[in-house]
Amino acid sequence: MKDNDIESILRDSKPQVKDNPAFLLEVQQKMRALEGIKNEVDRQRRYGRAALMAALVSGLIVGALTISLAYLYPIDSSAINDSIISDIRVFMDSYKQYLLLPVAGCAIALGLILGRKKAFL
Repeated sequence: MKDNDIESILRDSKPQVKDNPAFLLEVQQKMRALEGIKNEVDRQRRYGRAALMAALVSGLIVGALTISLAYLYPIDSSAINDSIISDIRVFMDSYKQYLLLPVAGCAIALGLILGRKKAFL
């Protein structure tokens, strides 16, 4: 088929709209339902973004508090008798300088979300 044939088929197959009040009422009802769905999707998107922001902010605060407590109140390793806690302490001592990376990642993600041109809420 040529492009002209397709174009002529599409032009010839236009639906004819008659002045039927039931048809207009039905279209208006469908448009109202569509607006309701659109409003619900927008509400859920706003809720999801707010939940994401709350999780990022709370993670940032908890991470900062945890790191500050780890630096301000070091634990004497001789006071720990349990092997699991001792292993955690050794891990924390060896990787203490890397504890700031997850907090920094959370802060960067928060900055990216807030820095978008589209309105948040």
